[in-house]
Amino acid sequence: MCRVYGVTRAGYYAWRSRERSERERQNQALASEIRSVHSESRGTYGSPRVHQALRQRGHCVGKHRVARLMRAHGIKARVATIRYTSPGLQRYYGSIPNQQLDLELKTPDQVWVGDITYLKVGAIYRYLAVVMDKYSRRVVGWSYGPRKDVKLTLQALNSAVRSRRPGSELVFHTDRGIEYAAGAFKERIAELGFTQSMNRPGKVTDNAFIESFFHSMKSEIYHGHRYQSDDEIRAALKSYLPFYNSDRLHSSLDYVSPATFERQAR
Repeated sequence: MCRVYGVTRAGYYAWRSRERSERERQNQALASEIRSVHSESRGTYGSPRVHQALRQRGHCVGKHRVARLMRAHGIKARVATIRYTSPGLQRYYGSIPNQQLDLELKTPDQVWVGDITYLKVGAIYRYLAVVMDKYSRRVVGWSYGPRKDVKLTLQALNSAVRSRRPGSELVFHTDRGIEYAAGAFKERIAELGFTQSMNRPGKVTDNAFIESFFHSMKSEIYHGHRYQSDDEIRAALKSYLPFYNSDRLHSSLDYVSPATFERQAR
């Protein structure tokens, strides 16, 4: 082996008997802290969030060092690839403009955004409707069910209204799906005094915040798991959503949770 690597036997045995450097001991202790942070995040944090969490714990450490140690120890964030589907033609009950583009967000409950995503349970699909506060990225209401219809979106909206009790000046923004353009949904929005807003035709990025949430959620609790019953996936959602709101560090909020961001804003 010494001949292969071009070193002397004496040099090899000297290296074997040499004590670890102070830097190596520090790296070992830091790797243990990184594993702890990664475990507390349910295996979801990558190096940027781990770095911020370590700084919040009082560690003076660089982001590149954290990334290097995570690579060396095989500590990775959960990631997923976005898959796009072709929903086909949809009917609209009216043309609703995008009312949120020019608004300057200063407080919570100024603009809510809503959307629906699919979740496979066993061999069938279920659907999750979510309402999010655009200012703080906090999930303020949600509904899970077997059908992608206006009943699902109304349940999510009413859940958000019960939990937040916003004023009538709120703007509620969604994509142009029939579940939000249906008469029953529009009537409920009008009853609450909200202003309804929808994506501009062909501008899917108008609702990018909640799409980003779905991507993170699926990366962290959906992809890589197999759910066989509604009870299993409901339990996962009921556990994850409070964690997302109160504990998960959000990069676009300067690495604090949505709940902390709202407290700081107040």
